[in-house]
Amino acid sequence: MKIKFTVPGEPQGKGRPKFSTFNGHVTARTPDKTVLYENLVRTMYQYSNPGRRFPDGEMLDLRVIAFYTIPTSASRKRREAMIARTIRPTKKPDADNILKVVADSLNNIAYHDDAQIVDTQLRKFYSTEPRLEITIQSVNPLNYQERLEARHEHQSKGKDWKSQEDA
Repeated sequence: MKIKFTVPGEPQGKGRPKFSTFNGHVTARTPDKTVLYENLVRTMYQYSNPGRRFPDGEMLDLRVIAFYTIPTSASRKRREAMIARTIRPTKKPDADNILKVVADSLNNIAYHDDAQIVDTQLRKFYSTEPRLEITIQSVNPLNYQERLEARHEHQSKGKDWKSQEDA
């Protein structure tokens, strides 16, 4: 099974928990901004894939493409390079925080637990439409090694694996 969906807006990462002490007990709280973004990811998944869920225990592959807004201060030449994907974002949020917010928000929605994710990829680009494009697919253990070897072969020949994979 393969599921794709888009989350509109500027990519956000998982925020650090906030700690407080009350009557000698320490409690951790997820920041409001993170909770809102997790709800947006969850809502977009449910809207585009109503009732679809991966079986418990199934190995999953999570792919995320994060598209950031092109800075208004970018020169025309730099802007064209950003659109052509020759200049890519090296700014926050970090790739691991984006993956974490997506994986955590889909617990008990797309899958039982994000521990089922055995393979991930996150790519960052600039765009005139900021968004996350998310793909979750089952990992078929029978042909998984073959896919990895084919990907390595394509990359060693200088070919673009993504165009081959989506064909």
